[in-house]
Amino acid sequence: MARTRTPVVSGWFTGVGDGRDTAGEDDERSFRLLGTRCAACSSVFFPREDTACRNPGCRGGELVEVPLSKSGRVWSFTDGRYRPPAPYVSDPAVEWRPYTLVAVELEAERMVVLGQAAPGVTVADLAVGMAVEVVPGILNEDERTVWTTWWWRPVDAR
Repeated sequence: MARTRTPVVSGWFTGVGDGRDTAGEDDERSFRLLGTRCAACSSVFFPREDTACRNPGCRGGELVEVPLSKSGRVWSFTDGRYRPPAPYVSDPAVEWRPYTLVAVELEAERMVVLGQAAPGVTVADLAVGMAVEVVPGILNEDERTVWTTWWWRPVDAR
């Protein structure tokens, strides 16, 4: 039985695992975070904004979906030593292992986006200013569903 690939948050990324029909699209190069840009002031938002411009100096305008930079630089990072709340899923019967959180300043947008580091990337592997890229990830899976998300991976770790 084929499992359904379902994004943890719909509309926040496109490419592998976005929940659309992407048969044959196993290429990481197609994976991008999605934001929105205000047509009036050009402010970019992530998470996406679909209602009104969040820029307090703008009277609003049309919000257009835009793919965000695929790469950026580490702005900050830390290790998570606690079991996070939903939608993160962890089995309480399994020994907890820390994970790495990364805040990344996107290359073109100059905005900071938080996310989890790719498996195997620890705080010892990161440095402020290091080049990283967004890649598709799996938050959780069961017999019917693969819950997809994004991860940050050092560029030279390919």
